[in-house]
Amino acid sequence: MVAAEGTASPSTQSGPGPASIAVRAAVVREKGGPFVFEDLVLDTRLRPDEVLVKVVAAGVCQTDIHVRDQHLPTPLPAVLGHEGAGIVERVGDGVTTVAPGDRVVMSYQACGHCTPCLNGDPAYCARSFPLNFGGSRPDGSNALSGTGGEEIHGHFFGQSSFATHSLATERNVVKVADDVPLELLAPLGCGLQTGAGAVLNSLKVPAGASVVVIGTGTVGLAAVMAAAVAGASPVIAVDIVPERLTLARELGATHTVDGREEDVAGRIAEITGGGADYVLEITARPEMLTLAVDALAPLGTAALIGGAPAGAHASVNMNALLGGRTVRGIAQGDSIPQLFIPRLIELYKAGRFPFDRLVTLRGFDEINEAVTDTRTGAVIKPVLRIGE
Repeated sequence: MVAAEGTASPSTQSGPGPASIAVRAAVVREKGGPFVFEDLVLDTRLRPDEVLVKVVAAGVCQTDIHVRDQHLPTPLPAVLGHEGAGIVERVGDGVTTVAPGDRVVMSYQACGHCTPCLNGDPAYCARSFPLNFGGSRPDGSNALSGTGGEEIHGHFFGQSSFATHSLATERNVVKVADDVPLELLAPLGCGLQTGAGAVLNSLKVPAGASVVVIGTGTVGLAAVMAAAVAGASPVIAVDIVPERLTLARELGATHTVDGREEDVAGRIAEITGGGADYVLEITARPEMLTLAVDALAPLGTAALIGGAPAGAHASVNMNALLGGRTVRGIAQGDSIPQLFIPRLIELYKAGRFPFDRLVTLRGFDEINEAVTDTRTGAVIKPVLRIGE
């Protein structure tokens, strides 16, 4: 049972609270290894900006898998998870925007002090990588440990939400109302805001513009739905999984292209009459970014959204850029979570952003199965039920 917004459930508390609590977490101990459940200790002597959250649900994202496989260098052993949602139990002395009992979605971390943050672009924070992937607080300390005192790296994306409790900060929690289940809202903190934000925030796609989305997982289908919200036409979804292409049509794509069966570049040119205004590349495969640029109309924009392994490179036809074409990267959909996540919730309630169609709920104990299903494409967005 979820507490109503602004009221305290039996698990919430105010005041200083205990210095530490026991948590159950899914820990990655070795490159490519499974998530192993362990009893850990979470130091809950809150710093002024910190927020203790009882985790209700967390989405499984490809980024969690990339880190497990060490394509991105977060130190191990670590507790991952960065699409968490839950109920605030305690807050630090300096926190003013959330209180015990509030329902929150957790998102990415940013410092709030660098030039991009001060310009309203926290997704491009100068300290983004260490804050989100460093496995510790900014000062190098860590709130998680094993019962015998072993350091366990946490603070992943400022949350490490594959655990029964998460230590977040005021900057990366978003207060939400109580009329949509938290297990449904969890993926808004990363994948859904990234895809939708790329269309609505980063590119500001106008009505009538042509949009191509390469890759129809969580991020790609969020982009398809957002393109429909924006009034784009045509909206072309590209994938190699027929079932996902069928779903893309149901969610707003006007055309689909099966990359295994069709000449993708030729079909895009045919549908758009020569080239697309916007191409969003989600797969992070270098050859797909090359194709994205080649598929553009003059003055078109290709946007790289998928996170590639460290050191990946793609070739681009330099002369194509002389036609006014643009290539840019997009992080987190240029979203300010406290503003954009409530907007997406309102679009969902209005029936215009039906992201519940992407979600498959799983028990916390099924995390390894959920990871396998994510990698194979058997499900689009697994969400783990962690608490109540």
